[in-house]
Amino acid sequence: MKTIKHILSIILSAGVMAFTTHAVAQEAPDALVKRISQEVLDIAKSDKEIQGGNQKRVLDLVETKILPYVDFQRMTALAAGRFWREATPEQQKQLIKEFRSLLVYTYSGAISQVKDQKVEFKPMRMDPADTEVEVRSQVVQPRGGEPISLNYRLEKAGSSWKIYDVNVLGAWLVETYKGNFAAEIGKNGFDGLIKTLAEKNRTLGERAVKPVKS
Repeated sequence: MKTIKHILSIILSAGVMAFTTHAVAQEAPDALVKRISQEVLDIAKSDKEIQGGNQKRVLDLVETKILPYVDFQRMTALAAGRFWREATPEQQKQLIKEFRSLLVYTYSGAISQVKDQKVEFKPMRMDPADTEVEVRSQVVQPRGGEPISLNYRLEKAGSSWKIYDVNVLGAWLVETYKGNFAAEIGKNGFDGLIKTLAEKNRTLGERAVKPVKS
């Protein structure tokens, strides 16, 4: 089975989960993703500091271009499953914070792997009244590699669209985390999950601030 980091690497290679406030309010979700995906892909390919492994540069790109347009509360609640309703508001708040940080570091570690991939989108059927949609696409690999299926779910909140789940090669990202979260909660409780994520984020954060070797 593909690892979470590998799945996210594919996602970032495609440049998905990247939006601008103006575009979200003006464009259909599939048209939005097509346009912005190319923008993010171009940045990842052309920025020499990103290609050289400058983690601060990558973190800034992830924070400004990707994360503000992801529904972390819904994503975290879905990943926590039935345990979410049993958690206190403070526990929920802490889990969202740590889950968000985990994705920041994971995305940052994957984004520098963007090379020569291209994305092809499939036609999307959407009713004007729809508030949730699924956009389907595939990542075309360089040198004739097998295309990788990539689908993602967006929800409409007011006039904007936000992503809350991604499917790569038949595996939904939330479901992958859901299994990990349930196992950790089963062993150490909800606070144990938060502590585990916090420790992992601390380690990832220390690695991210290390200077780039010339």
